[in-house]
Amino acid sequence: MPKMKLKTHTGAKKRFKLTKNGKVKRAKAYKRHILNKKDTKRKRGLRKAAYADKTNVKAIRMLIPYK
Repeated sequence: MPKMKLKTHTGAKKRFKLTKNGKVKRAKAYKRHILNKKDTKRKRGLRKAAYADKTNVKAIRMLIPYK
């Protein structure tokens, strides 16, 4: 019997990308609203991409199996 295909989690595919080396890239949180009380330096830092923590990588990779 052939192996079942896994479905990609649609929320995860919008939030995470895999790098060439297999790391999970993500956006930083706290950049959506209430931006007037956050200083410019903090908001500029939130623009940069970050990598998912190694404790979460296994779970994320299960959600995006074919990326």
